[in-house]
Amino acid sequence: MERIAAVVVTYNRKELLLQCVQALLNQQDAVCDVLVVDNASTDGTQQAVQQLGHSRLYYQNTQSNLGGAGGFHFGMKWAVEQGYDYVWIMDDDCLPAPTALNELWQAHQTLKGGYGFLSSVVLWKDGKECRMNRQKIKKSYYEQIELLSRGMVQIEQATFVSLFFPAKVIQAVGLPLKEYFIWGDDIEYTRRISVRNGMPCYLVGKSIVTHLMEHNTGSNLATDVPGRIDRYRYAFRNENFTYRQEGLRGIVYYLARCGLNFVRVVAQAKSHRCKRIWVLISSMVKGCFFHPAVEYPASGTEQ
Repeated sequence: MERIAAVVVTYNRKELLLQCVQALLNQQDAVCDVLVVDNASTDGTQQAVQQLGHSRLYYQNTQSNLGGAGGFHFGMKWAVEQGYDYVWIMDDDCLPAPTALNELWQAHQTLKGGYGFLSSVVLWKDGKECRMNRQKIKKSYYEQIELLSRGMVQIEQATFVSLFFPAKVIQAVGLPLKEYFIWGDDIEYTRRISVRNGMPCYLVGKSIVTHLMEHNTGSNLATDVPGRIDRYRYAFRNENFTYRQEGLRGIVYYLARCGLNFVRVVAQAKSHRCKRIWVLISSMVKGCFFHPAVEYPASGTEQ
């Protein structure tokens, strides 16, 4: 029997995590085990998860904060090495609809396993599109009439808010780059699968999740609050490596993105303009010397 592991990465968001876990354990018409990867939370997460006492619920503490990238690296490695056939990943503030997994599984059966990853539609709390989690569509709609009739669109990148992978894909392309820590690990990984390895990947229109983030906004160095400016050091460093892997076209795209961000900071920033510019430029330079290596899971073993 084929087995699915849902991997949830968490850090000090116990209440959101418990909502996510309950939604996963209560999926309709499809069953998955659930692994909680705890990045060393200090809010009682471990006790709360263990008190649930469910036979399909597993808990692993990383003993230090590995960031989202390190947490997904850890969890996906665990799932593949435990012999699971499919891995479904998400953040702790993701709330899957009751049929989210079944719709992914129906798409899997339609495609006969011939894909790199499947992505759910991500909504915000008001039921509208979550701007942070927009997928990048690969082809024009007119080239996808057959897929559209089945509720799917081919994409080339997505975020780690409800992605479904065959374990064989993870074994083939490796794990997410834990050195990214935060930001951009999902873009690098999904593009590694779809662009660099040429695997078709799909958005599944009937698989719905809600992203319970506080505000429905995308990231913007120019307008973000001062307390978050330093986080962008990871974004621009990581993007440098991501797009360098795609040759001259990728490099040109990265430079254009950075140029656009520079213009936005100059035109839109209402405070800390010099710091924002310094974060952008210094991170671009650091990215030129950033060379993380892909790691691979060991072969899975049947339980």
